[in-house]
Amino acid sequence: MSELTKTQINDLNQSLLKLKQELQVMLEQVSLSSDTVSLDQQAFGRVSRGDALQQQSMAKASQIQSQERLRQVMKALARIDSGDYGFCISCDNSIGFERLKARSETLLCLSCQSASEG
Repeated sequence: MSELTKTQINDLNQSLLKLKQELQVMLEQVSLSSDTVSLDQQAFGRVSRGDALQQQSMAKASQIQSQERLRQVMKALARIDSGDYGFCISCDNSIGFERLKARSETLLCLSCQSASEG
């Protein structure tokens, strides 16, 4: 695979910056949804409270996932600044543009990603 061109890196940088902003907004919204559920069963019936607890649990899981993806985006942006972006952190081969276009924050080439999952 060939190294990324400056145009491709700029395109991916813009995608990462946009994703960073979207994740930050999402994290602000999710933090409101994951507030503690009130124990007042007069205000909430058991079913409603159960639903609220389930929604809170899903919001917390989403928050953790978004925080991790934001960390990955920040690492990718730092790698662009350092000139290391687009190279696999495991084997140092270049990561294809199409793979980076699909998941701009990825740190591994497809071969190393497959090996790490298997």
